[in-house]
Amino acid sequence: MKIRSAEFISSFADVKKCPAPDLPEFAFIGRSNVGKSSLINMLAHSNSLAKTSSTPGKTQTINHFLINKTWYLVDLPGYGFAKGSKTKRAGFGQMIEDYVLKRENLGCLFVLIDSRLPPQANDLNFIEWAGSKDVAVALIFTKIDKLKQGELQKNLKVYEKALLLRWEELPAIILSSAAKSQGKDEILDFIDEALKEPFPERKV
Repeated sequence: MKIRSAEFISSFADVKKCPAPDLPEFAFIGRSNVGKSSLINMLAHSNSLAKTSSTPGKTQTINHFLINKTWYLVDLPGYGFAKGSKTKRAGFGQMIEDYVLKRENLGCLFVLIDSRLPPQANDLNFIEWAGSKDVAVALIFTKIDKLKQGELQKNLKVYEKALLLRWEELPAIILSSAAKSQGKDEILDFIDEALKEPFPERKV
């Protein structure tokens, strides 16, 4: 798949105000500062589709982008935001939960993970929680250009071992680097294949 058009549609903190669920959507989420905005801009071949910032927690709303007039790319707030008021932090959690639980047109939830870090409890807990809600989950390991190949493979094996303590079968795993445009084709091909299949029924 090639992204020929990407149009910003809406930005809301309330899932009830999101676009009508009449097109499939694919959402991207991860811990703060995981490189989500940079990855979304890489996919869309844009420098400004998603707002990037050196300050963690920049995304504070559910942002919908219409891709190729046929599906939505959704930029979700990061979980594990370390700064800001307690009220905001609590809101981020509720917003994410409402979105995951109530969007029946969600085709896949891409969870971004920093490939440089050992398994983080909040990542593992979120992946397990989303999977338990009948949501299709795929993992994108970001910033792989920051590691030597041996280090990357070692980190991946550690992560896979941690996941298999909670999952009988590993979710799809994609390696990426926004800086090097690595993983772009794999992510878009994954979405392209998902668009060809009927979405599994979900309890919402």
